[in-house]
Amino acid sequence: MFCYLGLGSNLGDRLQALRCATDALSAHLVVDARSAVYETTPEGNADQPLYLNAALRIRTPLAPLRLLDLCLAIEREQGRTRDPLVNKGPRILDIDVLLFGDACLSDVRLSLPHPRLLGRPFVRIPLADVALPGLRHPETGEALDRAISDEGVRKLPTLVL
Repeated sequence: MFCYLGLGSNLGDRLQALRCATDALSAHLVVDARSAVYETTPEGNADQPLYLNAALRIRTPLAPLRLLDLCLAIEREQGRTRDPLVNKGPRILDIDVLLFGDACLSDVRLSLPHPRLLGRPFVRIPLADVALPGLRHPETGEALDRAISDEGVRKLPTLVL
């Protein structure tokens, strides 16, 4: 089953954080495709450093919540601490489960598809890089294999995961 992950970092060595996360994920699942790396403005133009964002297409035998646990463990290994009072603050690493096949899930810990996927160009554009042709949002049917360009999302063609 194909799943899609979004990666982001805006603290420290951002590219190294994304590469380490990809390597750590590769030890537990199959990474089939890696997007380009994009430099993006923080959501809502928050006063914080620019992000690097990317997306992965993966295959995994893990159930959705086990995949989430793996992603959170990798974040912690890289030094991420989560403050429940700060939802959109700067971060060393963020790994989001965007899509898990065509599953729709509403759990306290995980909602699938990711509830803010459609409204975030910094997620949509890298996702389109790795999306299989014809990929659609499981709830809305919106095409995810293409995305509209956005001035806050700049492809960095010389950087690779």
